[in-house]
Formats: sequence, C-alpha cells, structure tokens
Amino acid sequence: MTSSFTAIRQRVLAVLGAVSMYRLVFFALTALALIALVLSVFGVIVSPTPLELVVSFVVLAVVISAVDAGAQRILHLPWRVESSLVTALILLFVMRPGVEPASILGLALAGALASLSKYVIAWRGRHILNPAAFGAAVVTIVGSFGAFEWLGTSASWWVGNGALAIPVAVFGLVLLWRTEKVRVVLVFLLIAVGTAVVRQAVQAEQFGIDFDLASAIGFAVLQSPYLFLGVFMVSEPLTSPPRRWQQFSVAALVGVLAGWPILIGGLFTLGQERALLIGNLLAVAFALRGSVRLTLHKREFITPTAQELTFRAKGKLKFVPGQYLELDVPHRHPDARGTRREFSIVSAPADLPTLRIAYKSGDQKHPSSYKRALASAEPGATLAVTGTWGDFVLPHSDVPVLMVAAGIGVTPFVSQLRQMQADGVQRDVVLVYVAAEAAELAFRAELEATGVPVVIFTRDAPADLPAHWTWAQGVRLDAEGLERVVPDISTRHTFISGPPRLLADLAPALKKARTLTTDAFAGY
Repeated sequence: MTSSFTAIRQRVLAVLGAVSMYRLVFFALTALALIALVLSVFGVIVSPTPLELVVSFVVLAVVISAVDAGAQRILHLPWRVESSLVTALILLFVMRPGVEPASILGLALAGALASLSKYVIAWRGRHILNPAAFGAAVVTIVGSFGAFEWLGTSASWWVGNGALAIPVAVFGLVLLWRTEKVRVVLVFLLIAVGTAVVRQAVQAEQFGIDFDLASAIGFAVLQSPYLFLGVFMVSEPLTSPPRRWQQFSVAALVGVLAGWPILIGGLFTLGQERALLIGNLLAVAFALRGSVRLTLHKREFITPTAQELTFRAKGKLKFVPGQYLELDVPHRHPDARGTRREFSIVSAPADLPTLRIAYKSGDQKHPSSYKRALASAEPGATLAVTGTWGDFVLPHSDVPVLMVAAGIGVTPFVSQLRQMQADGVQRDVVLVYVAAEAAELAFRAELEATGVPVVIFTRDAPADLPAHWTWAQGVRLDAEGLERVVPDISTRHTFISGPPRLLADLAPALKKARTLTTDAFAGY
C-alpha cells in the first residue's frame, strides 16, 4: 500500500511539475473565483453580489497590472501577467468587494500598494512582505481613522465561507502537494484552529454563554479564512524562509496571531493579514537571502546529454550543500512553466564566488521556452538567483549515509562531497549512481577525488574504474538490487535524488532505511 501510494504521488508530482507555480496558483484562484461567482449568482453566497465580484476584480486587475507593468518597465524587467493577476485574485477574496465610488477607490488603493510593495519593500529583488497582505492591511488601518472613513472597503476575508471551504481545500491540496508544503500549512491550520477554539471558549466563559466544542471547531474550519490564508499566502515561496523548521516556526506564529486577533491601542484588531505580515518579518529575520546576480562564465557538456553552467556570483550568496537555487531567465513569450526553475547546486560553498549548476539538455521535440532561453544564454549574460531553499542536507551526526542518484540527480551529492573534502571531514558514505549508460555518468573526476565508495548501475561497463568504485554488472536498480549492494541500508540515513519513477521503484527497500530524505524532480 505504501509503495503504491508513493508511486501515485510521484506520478502526480511529475504532471504538476509541468506547470509553473505562478500559472498553477493562477488557475486555482481563477477556478475559485468562478465558483464564487456561480454561487453568488444562485444566492448561495449572498455577499458579495455577482456585480460586486466582477467590478472589483476588474478594478484590481487593471490597477495592479498597470503598476506592475510601469515598475517593471522602469526596472527593465519583463512584465509577468500571472503575478499581477494572482495578486488581484487574492485581494478579491481578502477585501470587501463593492461598486460604489468609495469602494472602487479603496480597492484601487489596495491594489496599487500591493503592487508597489513588490519593488519598494524588497531586498535585492525579493519580497519582504506579502504584497496582497500589505495592500489590505494599509487600506484597512488607514480607513479606521476618522479622516479616511470614506474609504469604502477594508479587509473582510469573505472567502471564509462554508460554501467555499471544499473548493479551497481541494485546490489547496493540489498546490501544497506540488510545493511539498502540506505539513507546513497543516501546522498553521492546527495552531490557528486550536487557538481560535480556545479563544471562543474563553469568551463564552466571560459572557456566560454555553460552549460547544464541535460547533467551535466547525466554525473555525468552515467559517474562517484560515484555509485560504494558509494555502495561498502562508505557503507563498517568495516570503518563506529557506529551511523547513524555519517555515514551521513562521506558520506557528501566524497561526497564533490569526487565531486570536489582538486589539492594538484600542484602534484596530491585529487580524489575518497583519498576522501574516508579522510572520513575514520573522522569515526575514531567519534569512535575508535576497536576489543575487550571476554572470555566466562558461558552459560545457559534461555528458552527451547534460550541460554544466559556471557562473560568477555578484553579491553575497549563502547556501548549504545539497540545497537548490531558483534561477530566473526572462524571455519573450514564456510557456506555461514560466521564467523560473529550480536547480540543485553542483559547487560547494567553499567554491564561491564560483557557482555551478547542471541540467539535462538532450534532444527533445518540444523543449520548454525556458530551456530554449537558457540554451541561448551566452558567456557574459547576467541572470538572477531569486533564492536558495531546501532541506536536502546531510545530518550533523555521524550516522552512516547512503546517497542514491539517477543521472543528473547526482548534483546535490557532488556539492556535499566536495564540501566534506574541503573541510577535511571523514564519514561513512556510500553513493549508488544509476545512469542509462556509462557515458552519462557526470562529474566522475570530482567524485573519484572524494574517495567515497561508489556503486554504478549502467547497462554497459564503465572504463577505468578506480578501486573504490564497483559496477553492478548491468543489473537494473530496483528495490532488490539496492538491498543487494547496500545490505546495511537499515543503519543508514538514505538520501535519494532522481525522477519520481526511481522513488517508486525503490520504495520497498527505502522503507527499511533508518531515515529517508528525498529530492525528487520532474525535469524542466
């Protein structure tokens, strides 16, 4: 059952990986908005009305798109329409829609502030605050003062409606599965709902009201914006810290503050959007890891189907061996996967400011627009790293380690082993490296230099293997083959980097590993 679930999960991830996150979020929000519109037409959702929904979205979309287009023209950046529309759709669900002039003005102001925050409240090209939350918070706070009460809108979070709970949950599960943020958002939801239930119990006792636990939980889950806040805002990657434990910490903080809004100065309540902004500040405190410019130094084929790109970093770049970076390659008419991709880092931190990535570049009938743009980049071209992330890092303990790599999936292991070599660290490591044929084994010289035992799974025998390398005699790498070459797998912390199919094939053996960390990828 477990292996079947793993196989299904990896196939789903492979399908979802064919669409950029911006596009996937846009599709989900658009579908949610259409569902809300239909429910409003049939009276299931009484407020907002269909006209209010349509007018409000048009106002937000036009204002945000105009500000984004203008700012990116000034900064000589390509305008990403998905980014503008995603911000507009989130604000549509957060703000109170309306058709009166005052409401339209308030919505336009929230949209403009949200858009401007992407460029003004930023660090080296990265958002510090969630744009939609910032726009909503400022308009709500300003509107609470007497001189600005004429603003006809504020943050209402009308999306916290029982009729929308199931659609939000379904779309949310798809998105979170794609980004592997299910556990992070689950922590947020458990804490937010739990805090809200405790708050209701305390208030019931204060006012002498009967308290029903089931009703309180149902209200916190179905009649609150927690689901939407967690799925579309807490999980937002551009304001998330790089490590998983840091993401859990931010989720927990936002959950407490959102579940029990605090009255500040007797003027306004610390509500959902302001809770998220405080969480954003904690994320910044964890890591100010802004955008860093990379200048392409050279490209070369390291196997017949894989290329390595060598860059020089302009600025301070921090990463832990095994982490990945997000590389932005702007180009005209990007396809559904957009202009950003994630690449494991080949080089070690000790190699900085030199930084290397590698990718499979074999012949394809229909390569992505991103792949074509990256392939056309010449030495001297400047690209941007929008962040480094990931928990695919070696444990600090001396527990023996098993590394399993397929093809170009060996890249994070090269970084880890090179850094161990640079630091003079000795530990029990075995690398199992699978490739279609011996010519596709990348980074042989660097791996040989580390002295780590390597077991090779290829159809043909690799030539001139060093003494600490072993060829598996053409045997296919499956669960049985892995246990045969690594009989002590139960004592090892196992790391596996490769396509989803490899994880599914090895699932029975991987269940026996002491611990398991995966770094699956679906190409680009």
